[in-house]
Amino acid sequence: MCYCVNSESHYKKSKSEPGIRRLLPKMMDSYKLLSKGTGKKKADDAWIDGMSQKIYAAGNDAAADLAAAALADGIDPESLGEAIAMASCRLVLHDPGRNARQVSDGKPVGSVHGDSVGVHASDAANAWRNIARVSDKRNQIASLIVGAYHTAGQSGGQNRDPYPTAAHLEKATAKDGKGLLKQADEAIRGKDQAAASAAIHRYGELKHDPEAVFKLLVRFATSEDGSLHAEKYFRTVREEFKTTRPAFRWRHLVALGRVTASEYGRTAPGYKQARELLKLEG
Repeated sequence: MCYCVNSESHYKKSKSEPGIRRLLPKMMDSYKLLSKGTGKKKADDAWIDGMSQKIYAAGNDAAADLAAAALADGIDPESLGEAIAMASCRLVLHDPGRNARQVSDGKPVGSVHGDSVGVHASDAANAWRNIARVSDKRNQIASLIVGAYHTAGQSGGQNRDPYPTAAHLEKATAKDGKGLLKQADEAIRGKDQAAASAAIHRYGELKHDPEAVFKLLVRFATSEDGSLHAEKYFRTVREEFKTTRPAFRWRHLVALGRVTASEYGRTAPGYKQARELLKLEG
C-alpha cells in the first residue's frame, strides 16, 4: 500500500500517468466488453502457445489490444490468463541474465532471480489471474488487459532460444528420475542454470512425478534469499503448474529450476534462527 501511495505521488508531481490508465477505458469502449457476456470459448494448445508468443513479443499497447480482442471474441478468461502466464514464463526462459551495468548486492552478472523481468512478470501475471478469478466481470476484464499490458514490452535483448537449449540438454545424461533429480540438485548448488533447467526439462519429458521436483526446489525456496522473490516465485510456479495444460506446464518448473540455480548461495535472513527454533539443527 505504501508503495502504491508513493508511486501515485510521483505521478502527480511529474504530471504524468501510466499509459494503461488512458488505454484501458478505450479498450473497454471500443470492444464493447462490458455489454457482452463472459466468454466461454476454450482455447486449444495452438492458440495458447501462439497468443503467449504474441504477448511476449508485443509492445505494451499492442498486448493490451490483443487481450481485449480475445475477450471480445469470446475467449474464456481463464484461457487468456493462461496465455499471459506463459508469456511471462518465456521472459524467464529467454532471459540473458544481468549484465555488468545491472548488478547489485546479491544479484551478480548472469543472474535471473530477484527483480528480473521474468520473475517480476510471472509473479505479477499470477496475481492478475487470481484477481480476475474472484472479481466481477468489469474487474475481471480489466485485470486481464492490464496483465497483458504489463507482461509485454520486455522482450527486447532477450536470447533467441529459451533455456534449456539443445547444448544444455546434452548435460542431462541421467535417464531415471532419481538420477535427474540428483543432477538438478548438483546443478543448483553449482549455480549452473543451464544444467538445472536441462535436468528438470528432461525429467518432465520422461513423465516422472512433478511432486518430487517441487519437494527438491522448495528447500531452496525457503533457504535462499532470492532477493525477496524466492518463496514468492516458488508459490507462483506451484499455482501456475496446476492450472496450465499438460503441453506447457513443465515450462514453469524448468523456469523455476533456472531461477533457483541463479539465487543459490545467499542464505535467507533468519533461516538459521528458524531452524534452531524448530529444532532442525544437527
